[in-house]
Amino acid sequence: MAKIKLHSSGYLATTCVPNIFIDKYMTNANGEFVKIYLYLLRKMQINDTDTAFSVSTLADIFDHTEKDILRALSYWEKVEMLHLEYDHEQNLTGIALRLPSDSVFTEDTSIIDSSVSVNTDTQPLLEPQADVSVTPEVSGKDVYTAEQVDNFQDNEAVQEVLFITENYLRRTLNSTDIRTILYWYDGLKFSPDLIEYLIETCISNGHTSLRYMEKIALSWAEAGISTVAEARKEHSMHNQDVYAVMKAFGISGRNLIQNEIHTIQKWTSSYAFSMDIIKEACRRTIQATGKASFEYADTILTNWHKNGVHTLADVQKLDAAHQKARSAAKSKATASQAAGNRFNNFSQRTYNYDQLEKQLLGTGN
Repeated sequence: MAKIKLHSSGYLATTCVPNIFIDKYMTNANGEFVKIYLYLLRKMQINDTDTAFSVSTLADIFDHTEKDILRALSYWEKVEMLHLEYDHEQNLTGIALRLPSDSVFTEDTSIIDSSVSVNTDTQPLLEPQADVSVTPEVSGKDVYTAEQVDNFQDNEAVQEVLFITENYLRRTLNSTDIRTILYWYDGLKFSPDLIEYLIETCISNGHTSLRYMEKIALSWAEAGISTVAEARKEHSMHNQDVYAVMKAFGISGRNLIQNEIHTIQKWTSSYAFSMDIIKEACRRTIQATGKASFEYADTILTNWHKNGVHTLADVQKLDAAHQKARSAAKSKATASQAAGNRFNNFSQRTYNYDQLEKQLLGTGN
C-alpha cells in the first residue's frame, strides 16, 4: 500500500489528548479504535511529524488486518476527529487530525487543521446502545465449550467477525454473544461479509438485539441465502413488500409491528402470493371493515390459499363460484319457504263443533 503522510497544522511537544476525546468520544468507541487514535496522537509529536507510514504498518503494530485499521480510521472520520485524504485513484495518502466543529480549545492545545474541508453532512455511527443480555432460543443449536471458543478466536476470520460486531454494537461481547456469532459462522456457515451485512442491516433498522439478528440469520439459512448479494436482494424485496402493503392499507406515520411484518412474510413466502393478490385482499379488507386489518386480510388470503388461488383470474373464478353458490342457496331457501306456505293458500272453513256433535248423536236438528 502507498505511504501515508500524517500531518497537522500545529506541532505537539508532548502527546496531548483533547478533553473532548476523553469526555465525549472515548467512552463510546470500540477499545481498538481508541488505541489506534491514541497512537496517531503519539505520532504527531514533533520528532515524528512528517514521518510516513502505511496501513500495513499500523496493522502489524496492533496485530490487526488492514481492513480493521481502515474501519477504525473511517469511524474516527465519521465522528469528525480526523480527515482522510485520498489521491485521484482513491488511495489513502494522508490523515489530518482535527476536532469536531462544536469544540472550543485554547490555541496551544488545539490540533485542528483549519485547512481541511470536511463534509459535515456525513452522519456518525449509531449512538451507543444499552447492553443486551442475549439467550438465543434456537432449537438444536450447537453449544460451544470454552476450549472451542478459544480455538475459534485464534481464527483470523472469527477475530474479524467479533471485531465488526463489537464495532456496530458499541459494547464488549459477552460469552453468550460470542457463542451466538460463532454459530452463525460455524453452524450456519455464514461468511464474515454476510455476518457484517446482517448486523449492519438490523442495526440500521433499529434492531440491536442479537436475538433478533439470529432470527433473521435462521430465516436466511432456511432460504438458502449464503452471499451478501443474495441477502441484499432478499432484503430489498422484503422492504418493497412491506411498503406496498402499507400503501395498499393507507398506513403512514408509523412502522409496522413485528407481527404485521411476519404476516406479510407468510403471504409472500408461505403462500407465495403476488403483490397484486395481496393488494386485492387489502382493498377488500378496507371495503368490508373500513380499516387496515391484518387479521381480516389474513382470513381472506388464507381462504384463497386453501382454494388454490394463484392469480387474480383465480380470484375472479372463486368469486363467480361463490356467487353461484349463494344464488343457488337463495333460490332453494325461497322455494322451501313457498312450499311451507302452500297449505295456507286457501279459504279457511269455520265449524260449529257443538252442532256437529248433536248431529252425530242424533239428538239435535
